[in-house]
Amino acid sequence: MTENQYDTIIVGAGHNGLVAAAYLAKARKKVLVLERRPIVGGTVVTESFGEGFDVDSVWTGGTLRPDIIKDLKLSLPTVTEKPAFISLLSDAENLVIDSDPAKAAESIKHFSEKDAARWPEFVRFMNMAAGILDVAYSTIMPRLPKNFSFDEGYGLFELGLELRLAGRRDMLNFIRALPMTAQELLEENFESEELKAAIASVAVHGQTLGPMEAGTGYTLIHNWLNRGGLALTPSPLPKPGEGQGVRGIGSISQALAETVKAHGGQIRCEAEVTRIQVDKQQAKGVVLASGEAIPAGTVISAVDPKQTFLSLVGPMELPPEFVWKTQSIKMRGSVAKVHLLTNGDHGIPEETIVLAPSIKYLEKAYDAAKYGGISEKPYLEVTTSGNVVSVHFQYAPYKLKNSAWKVEAERVKDLTINTLAEYFPAIQSRITNYQIITPLDLEQTYGLTEGDLNHGQLMLDQFLFMRPIPGWSNHKTPIDGLYLCGSGVHSGGGVSGAAGRNVVRVLGF
Repeated sequence: MTENQYDTIIVGAGHNGLVAAAYLAKARKKVLVLERRPIVGGTVVTESFGEGFDVDSVWTGGTLRPDIIKDLKLSLPTVTEKPAFISLLSDAENLVIDSDPAKAAESIKHFSEKDAARWPEFVRFMNMAAGILDVAYSTIMPRLPKNFSFDEGYGLFELGLELRLAGRRDMLNFIRALPMTAQELLEENFESEELKAAIASVAVHGQTLGPMEAGTGYTLIHNWLNRGGLALTPSPLPKPGEGQGVRGIGSISQALAETVKAHGGQIRCEAEVTRIQVDKQQAKGVVLASGEAIPAGTVISAVDPKQTFLSLVGPMELPPEFVWKTQSIKMRGSVAKVHLLTNGDHGIPEETIVLAPSIKYLEKAYDAAKYGGISEKPYLEVTTSGNVVSVHFQYAPYKLKNSAWKVEAERVKDLTINTLAEYFPAIQSRITNYQIITPLDLEQTYGLTEGDLNHGQLMLDQFLFMRPIPGWSNHKTPIDGLYLCGSGVHSGGGVSGAAGRNVVRVLGF
């Protein structure tokens, strides 16, 4: 192979890596994407676990930023109607929050007249706050407090302008909301425990935090932005005969991969990178598990910062303080996924359904994870597509105190089914197959260190210019020619592609 056949090598074919590759290929750069799995997509993938058992394995909802879809001319399945958000309650009447604020208010009225009247204003504030956060995520954070320049600071100027345009009251309320607990934020707005808990579940979704933890005001806004509200927006799964990956969230990754190839980029699956080659603080290429060395002047890592620096680069190539800060990144995954194939007669509507009857219930579920235990009364979020029921289970910590995941996986499945059966009695006798994805599976199969869906917890000391670590928030690294674009950097977390788009802007495209 000739020297530097590729301008850029991207490690990992997750959605952020594919977004970066698509932009670079479109700019006529010679790009190679290397993926250790047989399929592209990372955690944005639709997989088959048996006949008629196609599931969105990890992320069951989400979409790319509209500007990315437009720039790359992506053709993606469209969802004509936003699902409702349903909170399961012990009595006969569940809380149904429709995407239409007026319809949602009618349901909320059954729990509180005051909350129903307040709901449209809360939705307006959350949409405004999500809009500001969206601007922040499209802004490349400068390396505060180091090497501040006008070019990098211009994005902060635009963010400041967006805050000013929001008006003094909204600006202050947005800034106040970020460090608040979800409980405090919601108690300022509502009186109904059922409504507060339903919204709080979105604040803790995917986080190893409880609703009484500082910073869950921020994660509520973050998740609201990525979801476009409370409910998930899933892509319909493949129907029998359509073929794997035709629909479902994997269609996002498939469309990106096709765009990369259409512009001349290359993607190699089952090509695991074991080392990023560094010489005199300069990235030179990568080495695969097979021993093959592939040179390139630029390497972009779409895997998490800990894997990138501590495993692929190695501590010896990095400054000691940088290594220490990288080791201190909080991962702490506590999510398991349980997918159930049924005969179709499960009785669960195709909406976003949560089990979060009270804020105390959510906090108690989180308490178990604090001490290395699995929640006996878990927070569940359920989505369905035809015969498939997919359950997001919290809290199931990666680090178990008195057991191991090879023992506990079946217990999580049983807890999930037994808990669901309290509300949907038919489910137990309708299951024909199942698939359990534990936090250990998220690490070993999907490459998520400690099973952390976001490549690092979304916390107050790990967001904006402090993500992934303070002083290195602009996608650059101590190694010249090595950049980050995964969910562990600023703008990452969830499905949006912003991190992949921003790294290309740092490169000047």
